Amino acid sequence: MNSSINEIIKILKETYPDAKCSLDFSTPFELVIAVMLSAQCTDERVNLTTPNIFLKYRTPEDFVEIDIHKLENLIHPCGFYHTKAKNIKACSQKLISDFHSIVPQTMNKLLTLPRCW
Repeated sequence: MNSSINEIIKILKETYPDAKCSLDFSTPFELVIAVMLSAQCTDERVNLTTPNIFLKYRTPEDFVEIDIHKLENLIHPCGFYHTKAKNIKACSQKLISDFHSIVPQTMNKLLTLPRCW
């Protein structure tokens, strides 16, 4: 099965050599937050919203400590802000408690994180 996965990856890389993530981020944690905000929202809107957020809030600890209403106001332009804020805080807390504030590198562990999709 591993060879099948490797073959699929090879085909995708050959077919889409210039593929890249359209979300702007500078750390794996910022990508997690941007992906959560992108649910039912355009990447363009997320990219307009996150720079101001990431200037002040950069770590899971920052997002755990922010007041939920303040977070909702910051992410309001991305829609579904009540649910997204609740899940961003829960995801941040799980990263702290279960992964020492480091975004896990395996799909199985990533899927344990609270998410908005």
